[in-house]
Order: sequence, then C-alpha cells, then structure tokens
Amino acid sequence: MTDTNLGRDPDAFEAFYRRHVRAVGGFVARRVSDPHLVDDMTTEVFLAAIEAADSYQPSRGSERAWLFGIARNALAAERRSAAKRADKIRRAGGRRPPDADDIARLEEQIDAERAARQLLAAITELPAATRAVLELVDLDGLTVTEAAAALGIRPATARVRLHRGRQQLKGAQDRITGELAMVRGIS
Repeated sequence: MTDTNLGRDPDAFEAFYRRHVRAVGGFVARRVSDPHLVDDMTTEVFLAAIEAADSYQPSRGSERAWLFGIARNALAAERRSAAKRADKIRRAGGRRPPDADDIARLEEQIDAERAARQLLAAITELPAATRAVLELVDLDGLTVTEAAAALGIRPATARVRLHRGRQQLKGAQDRITGELAMVRGIS
C-alpha cells in the first residue's frame, strides 16, 4: 500500500483491489461454500480495509497478511451473528447482484478450494490458536512472519504453533496437502 489513503483515492483503491481480490476471494472460498456469501464476504473485507487503511503498518506484515487478518475477523463475525448477516444483506441491497458469469466463476473457485476445505475440516480438533496459524501458512500461503502479523503474535510463537499443529496432523495433512497441490497445479 502506498502512503495514499485508499478511502480517498479511487485509483489507489482500484489498484489495491486488483492486486489482492483473487487472494482474498480464495481465502473466503476455502472457508465458505455459498458463492453469494463468498462474493459478499470478499466485498466486506475490502470495505473494512478502506475503513482501516490508516491502521496498516508495513513493518508488521504484508498487505496480503493484513487483508487475511481482516478476512478472518469478518468471517468470524459472520458466523457468530445471524442478525449481522441480515444487516449485511439489507446494506448490500443497492449493489448489483452476481450474474450468471459471476456465479460460475465463484463456483469454480469454490470447487478449486475443495481440498483446502477438507484440510480445514481435519484441523477442527486443534486448539484455535494453532489452527489459525496452520490455516494462514498451509492453506493461504502466508509466510510464518506474515501469519504472525495477521494474528497479532510474535513470529516465534507462530513457528511453535505451526510445528505443533503439523505434528498433530501429519497423516491427514500429507494426504490433503498433496490433493491441494494437484488442484492448484503446484509440484
């Protein structure tokens, strides 16, 4: 992000959005299977980023890590409150609803993230703090330092949690990470 405030400079926001929309959309699609909700939550992340643009500190992590932190909070809030969900639908009423092409693109993205959702299901038994680091590093592709920044913890703490979580999940993670790599074309 530049020194320009995203909330006041439409060109800066558009460039920022284009750089990160795919990563944020993938982050959400790995956790949500409804294409409409993926679209809504991705939009919500960027609206929150505009509001919080002045709080971004490059020394604490990358833009992507910062956005993933915002996305985690947005998804947690979504799951906690049906009332908030209804309010978001009401507020989005003036927005163009996704057309058939948008839905097809979102469905493809959800399908592409199926293996990641399997890994998420396998790690539900881990403590929340350990699970959060695993998600950000192994599923979302952040570095340990970026994951630490997104979670507001020290990198050393993130490394310990990542190591413990990987040890606890060794068998399931090997199988699912292999599937994930095949889906994403990573060798």
